[in-house]
Amino acid sequence: MVAQEEESSCWKPNHLNHQHFLNICPKLFFPTLHTTTTTTIMKLAVFSAKPYDKKYLSAAAPSHVELTYHDVALTPKTAALLSDGEADAICAFVNDQLPAEVLESVHAKGVRAILMRCAGFNNVDLDRADQLGLFVAHVPAYSPEAVAEFAVALIQTINRKTHRAYIRVREGNFALDGLLGRTLHGKTVGLIGTGRIGIAFARIMRGYGCRLLAYDPYQSKAFEEYGEYTSLENLIPQSDIISLHCPLTDQTRHIISESTLALLKPGAMLVNTSRGGLIDTRAAIQALKTRKLAGLALDVYEAEGALFYDDHSGDIIEDDELMRLMTFPNVVVCGHQAFFTEEALTEIAECTIRNLEDFANGRECKHALVKLKQKPEEVAAENGNAKVPDHRPIAHQDSLPVRTV
Repeated sequence: MVAQEEESSCWKPNHLNHQHFLNICPKLFFPTLHTTTTTTIMKLAVFSAKPYDKKYLSAAAPSHVELTYHDVALTPKTAALLSDGEADAICAFVNDQLPAEVLESVHAKGVRAILMRCAGFNNVDLDRADQLGLFVAHVPAYSPEAVAEFAVALIQTINRKTHRAYIRVREGNFALDGLLGRTLHGKTVGLIGTGRIGIAFARIMRGYGCRLLAYDPYQSKAFEEYGEYTSLENLIPQSDIISLHCPLTDQTRHIISESTLALLKPGAMLVNTSRGGLIDTRAAIQALKTRKLAGLALDVYEAEGALFYDDHSGDIIEDDELMRLMTFPNVVVCGHQAFFTEEALTEIAECTIRNLEDFANGRECKHALVKLKQKPEEVAAENGNAKVPDHRPIAHQDSLPVRTV
């Protein structure tokens, strides 16, 4: 109470001074980043760090968080780049590899927290992390509208063939032959997954005047405003466009397979902005060759780990399936950029730092993926904080629910 009175009194004209202003302004203007009681330095090593990662993480991190950036992806081979005592926590991305051997290696070097700056975590051995007592957290949702809007952009690209029109016009070819598309109004759009992104996508497509069907074992009341739920077997043959918005799990891997593609409505288009492993690439290629699939737009690819997020324009790409996909005139492949907006990068960076500060202060973290083995007070004490309110243990999540993707 004394501290509160002292803090509020600094706004009285006769008490306002330079030091009071410096102490209070950060809390007023950046409340989400100044709710921690951490006073000791926290060292965070960031892997797969691109220029935009460095920009947004550096802007979000408070002064007591020291950032070290590694441009390379975290893998069993590159884990050795982390020196002893270099980091209290590491920050990884969607294509980094964190199997048991990597977790054991970084744990032996003093790392106690794994921060995923993405929603997916199928690349992390959560069981081994739990055994080692590692804190693991992710960013479950960030700007769902960004991904939904990009999915719509891909639909219109393959539908209205704007990618081909762009190249033609630059070469002085203004002919319209081969660019015929279809009006989206009145078409049936099938969603597989109705989480936050799926709902945002449904809202947009409803605005186009489309009929919406959805399949999701975790049904959302929010979707009922835009369409109706049905089984996967009923959705596929009725849909002119199918858009994937579900997580990659053992149950959803290759949910688009030879058997499901066989159910496609003639002229149907398929869009994937979620996870590459949802589609059996070989089956998709065969469906394109037999004209069963009229158009395919991918922002993700099941073997993207070795290629995406890096420049390979001067390399010989040995992935024959990816190269075959890109020979089709009715296929568009992007490099996992649907999330890539200023707003999303800001959310990702700020949520990552909040997860780190929850760990540092022994607070319950709502984005945690494994239980905290130590009591909150013990974690706080290790990080130099003597007094931290009592909190419940961090909840364990066995898998990512469909609705959070």
